[in-house]
Amino acid sequence: MLGLAGAGLAIWLMAGPAVPERDLSGLTGDVDRGVYVARLAGCIGCHTNAKAGGAPLAGGAEIATDFGRFYASNITPHPEDGIGRWSLADFARALTAGQSPDGEHFFPAFPYTFYTRMSDQDIVDLWAAVRSVPPVEGGPPEHGLRFPFGFHQGVGVWKRAFFEPGRLEEVAGKSQSWNRGRYLARGPGHCGACHTPRNALGARQTDRRYAGGAGPDDKKIPAITPAALAAEGWTRDDLIFALRSGVMPDGDVFGGSMAEVVRESTRFWSDEDLAALVDYILKSEVGG
Repeated sequence: MLGLAGAGLAIWLMAGPAVPERDLSGLTGDVDRGVYVARLAGCIGCHTNAKAGGAPLAGGAEIATDFGRFYASNITPHPEDGIGRWSLADFARALTAGQSPDGEHFFPAFPYTFYTRMSDQDIVDLWAAVRSVPPVEGGPPEHGLRFPFGFHQGVGVWKRAFFEPGRLEEVAGKSQSWNRGRYLARGPGHCGACHTPRNALGARQTDRRYAGGAGPDDKKIPAITPAALAAEGWTRDDLIFALRSGVMPDGDVFGGSMAEVVRESTRFWSDEDLAALVDYILKSEVGG
């Protein structure tokens, strides 16, 4: 009996937390708006191997971490090498639950811990955009992960401990702009993926949200808490201009991963969304 109980517990742990299915049946996707959501979410920058001249969303870009090297997947509509056989429900579950159509857990290098906050309409629009690109043959290399981090089953246990699925509800008493910025930062924009420190198992230390972290190849990512930004002399206008242009107040330019964020993502954001993000960051929550 003890053995059966232990086996049952192991199966329960590896299954990960239950994530409710999104009912998206009544929504229609807009391709143009979906392209914009792809820019909000950084999809193009991560899923396009620009250094090798890869086709848009065809995968292959490398993500270096303490656990080894991940390679972004092909998310074009190719039926074998991409996601051409997926349904909208499959796509939504990948974003909100971090699971493939056959139930395999995705490694959290894919930021579904943020995408789970995305609205239904953003998901449907993004799906329309992804389906509109030409299918591309070929897939990325296999992940190069250190033992024992290469086992998908272990991700279910990680999810039990660190993954909180679900939408992001608005905060009462805050402005519409602040709430929009919070949604962008904690949802599709996934600012905390780099700007929040992580523990030894790669989970964000959310009680230290935006206190700085480590990027690819252990490059230091600065803190973007209100206090840290104030200490460095950043103003609201400075932040908006830098996210649009990549140019900092001292005339220097962003480098590394932040340069990619501007090049592939934030320079395409609307004025309203950039202002909303900055409004939130400058008055962001402490921890929590």
